[in-house]
Amino acid sequence: MSKILTEGLIYEILSAVEEIPEGKVASYGQIARLIGRNKNARLVGKVLSMSHYYGDYPCHRVVNHAGRLAPCFFNQKKLLEEEGVTFCNDDCVDMKKYQWDY
Repeated sequence: MSKILTEGLIYEILSAVEEIPEGKVASYGQIARLIGRNKNARLVGKVLSMSHYYGDYPCHRVVNHAGRLAPCFFNQKKLLEEEGVTFCNDDCVDMKKYQWDY
């Protein structure tokens, strides 16, 4: 992975995440498609897991394609709820209602 993970790519991913409006969410795959790397949803997740080294980005607004939260992001649900995002059963974001339409 280190061959494709450059500083430029990291900031490209984080810049896309920064565009997600308050009260909306995007999936890892959606961010990957947005930057032209359709098959790199896991890479997006990897970058977001280390985003704190690069600044303050709204990474809590990124969930998986089904709306599930990141497993080790303990305050993600709280941050989304503070923005007005509601959850369906099993703590999933209602993607039909809250998915960012970029």
